[in-house]
Amino acid sequence: MAKVLVVIARINVGGTAQYIGELAKNLARNGHEVLVATGYVQGAEIEDEVASEIPIARIKDLGRKVAPLKDLRARAALKRLIHEFKPDFVYSHTFKAGFLVRTLKLNVPVVHAFHGHLIDEPELAGIRVKVAMALERWLAPKAKYLVTVGERVAKELVEEGVGKREQYISIAPGVHPLELWNKEDARRALGLEAETRPIVAWLARVVAVKGPHRVLELARNIPEARFILAGGGDLLEEIRANAPENLSVLGWQEAEKVWAVADLAISTSENEGMPVALIEAQLAGLPIVALDVGSVAEVVEDQVTGFVFDEFDERYIEAVKRLINESDLRITLGRDAKTRAGQLFSLDRFTQEHLRVIELVLSK
Repeated sequence: MAKVLVVIARINVGGTAQYIGELAKNLARNGHEVLVATGYVQGAEIEDEVASEIPIARIKDLGRKVAPLKDLRARAALKRLIHEFKPDFVYSHTFKAGFLVRTLKLNVPVVHAFHGHLIDEPELAGIRVKVAMALERWLAPKAKYLVTVGERVAKELVEEGVGKREQYISIAPGVHPLELWNKEDARRALGLEAETRPIVAWLARVVAVKGPHRVLELARNIPEARFILAGGGDLLEEIRANAPENLSVLGWQEAEKVWAVADLAISTSENEGMPVALIEAQLAGLPIVALDVGSVAEVVEDQVTGFVFDEFDERYIEAVKRLINESDLRITLGRDAKTRAGQLFSLDRFTQEHLRVIELVLSK
């Protein structure tokens, strides 16, 4: 049995939280002791329900935003927790947690996980990206292994000089097929009971990096469809205020409800790791139109389970129109999406690959 301390800045609603939740629960089922050290969500974010299902040690001053004094206190609290818990290794996730953990002088190995990277992060333009990547290059040797949620993320980080290729292990999420709502009940709950047009669904945090303004453009260009935008974040009210008639801005909603009413799903993100929301949509039998960022192309196979584009342009808009107008194509792509996602993103595969990481770390 191994004792594993998982560290992440906050467990906000989204794919990373689900990754952490499945990791903690499945390692525990296999006889390992797991404790998740985390802080609190900030601003308009909401904590994922998975936080109530796993063993957590709260780090009062830990959060996503850079706050030097709080970050120093969080770092000291983490060091005390590591001393008290005595893990066999520390498994940090995302930039803030990885920075704090890897700047500590520890007598136990560290594994760090990238759920995407900062190379194309719009919120870190110019010099800030260069600083962030310089820090990642400096921190990389301080981890025994670097886990990426997707092969492409690993490739791009290696190209940027972050770590050595032999450090990297790619582990895709393990995802439960959702127990979808009854379609008619979900339509009533979302105020769509009278809608006769095909429904195009977007589900993500409503923040700049996820590209919600592009949904406004799509809705204006495709009046023959009903668009629904679900999620919360600092741009929610701005998007709601500018929404055309055929766009419903719903705020936070259960994925089980959103995918139950949708005919297809879209992603407009400028930066991603391996988005769980798109995996869940495919397991629900939906085709996807998405941008080729991070490891999205590993989730959505272009021309097979949907369409993937380098840029948000006329081709993207035309692909959405095509799926709206061709129900047979939607059904075919959706069927193949469900089969492929079930094979690639099983919980058993996810768990076995993490058990292998434990063996590798402890064997050395």
